[in-house]
Amino acid sequence: LLSKYILYVSINLQDLNVNFYMQLTATLRNLADLPSARRQLICSGAVSELSVALEQRVNDKDVCTYVVRIFSKLSSYNDFCAALADCSRCYFLFLALLKKHQKQQDLVIRIIFILGNLTAENNQAREQFFKAKGSVNTLMSLFQTYYDLDLNAQKWYHERGGEGKTHPKHPSEAEDVLIKLIRVLANLSIHPSVGAALATAHCVVDLLVTVLEYKSVDDCEELVINAATTINNLSFYKVKSSAVQDKKLHIAEMLLKLLMSNNMDGVVEAVRVFGNLSQYHEICDFIIQKKIYKFMIALLDAKNQDVCFSACGVLLNLTVDKNKRALLMEEGGIGKLVDCLQDFGPADWQLACLICKTLWNYSENITSAASCFGEDTDTLLVLLTSLLDEELALDYSLDRDLRDYHKLYWEREFKPVAEKLLDRIQSHHSFLPTVTITPF
Repeated sequence: LLSKYILYVSINLQDLNVNFYMQLTATLRNLADLPSARRQLICSGAVSELSVALEQRVNDKDVCTYVVRIFSKLSSYNDFCAALADCSRCYFLFLALLKKHQKQQDLVIRIIFILGNLTAENNQAREQFFKAKGSVNTLMSLFQTYYDLDLNAQKWYHERGGEGKTHPKHPSEAEDVLIKLIRVLANLSIHPSVGAALATAHCVVDLLVTVLEYKSVDDCEELVINAATTINNLSFYKVKSSAVQDKKLHIAEMLLKLLMSNNMDGVVEAVRVFGNLSQYHEICDFIIQKKIYKFMIALLDAKNQDVCFSACGVLLNLTVDKNKRALLMEEGGIGKLVDCLQDFGPADWQLACLICKTLWNYSENITSAASCFGEDTDTLLVLLTSLLDEELALDYSLDRDLRDYHKLYWEREFKPVAEKLLDRIQSHHSFLPTVTITPF
């Protein structure tokens, strides 16, 4: 009843005292933490009513900020976020507010935060926001505004002898806007048609590359990693006039700095982008020229499933070129791939498939298993035999849905290529080892 009353008063009193309005909206915001009150707000049409309040007071920055604070708080909860995403008018309203109050950081940051929550998991919301008139142009205008503010702040910092000082632990206000804005772009790029369209938007890709140019991961970790993540998402789309493809060599140069940093999250994102871009021969040549392939082989020792998957993706693309296959002999690459297969194979059949495809490419011109795989030959034979045994490879202790999921990938992705690889090794092996197969 209290939430209904507060909502009614806050919407219907046109000349409400600002301090009283602030107290009302603060109360609504606090009620958002209570599931029962939140459900009541949803049922009482809070989304629509609060949208009306924003429309009525669009020129009043303070009142808009108070209302947006409620949306910001509520959008952190899935139930309210779903209700808000279904309100098509909210996208146009938020865009109008961003245009009207572009330099009001406290208001802008909350609206961008809301849009990030709306587009985090909802494909319909991604599409609706993208199709809203001026959506991308508004985001790009905001990006330019806060990029300029951040750049000026950096110049001011260096002009006053800031060089060499410890970077602030927390992002500046301008950086915070850029972080959340790029999060929205990253979310939008997950939608197939929206992502494909954004991949051709040179203004979007240019600004993402600009972040990698002027910021290091030590300056602002979240900003740089968000930019790399978004570039990775966009690099997935092989579309005509792709801005990512046009700038792929420059992007590779920028990612090299991130790859050589001490930030593991940054390294993983850089490797993921290289995984997509290494499908182009220019990037493969760049990887060889800069000795990046050695780093990819070294990452196989990371004992991290995601890192190994991304690094193996790069190595797989390199081995498509028969002239680049010998690189797996360097740095113990074959042994490390076999180790990854043993460590992660039963838990990740997609990764196991990548490893087998890489070894399949590498061994195309095999004359002798021993000369091709060296001391890892017998281990690989035993391992492939075990992983192809359904009773041994599949974990039947898992719940049914997860077990069916694993079995599907084992049958469709891993098994066909693993069987061909095993047959190739056996047919070029002078003798077969006596093996004892034990369950994983």
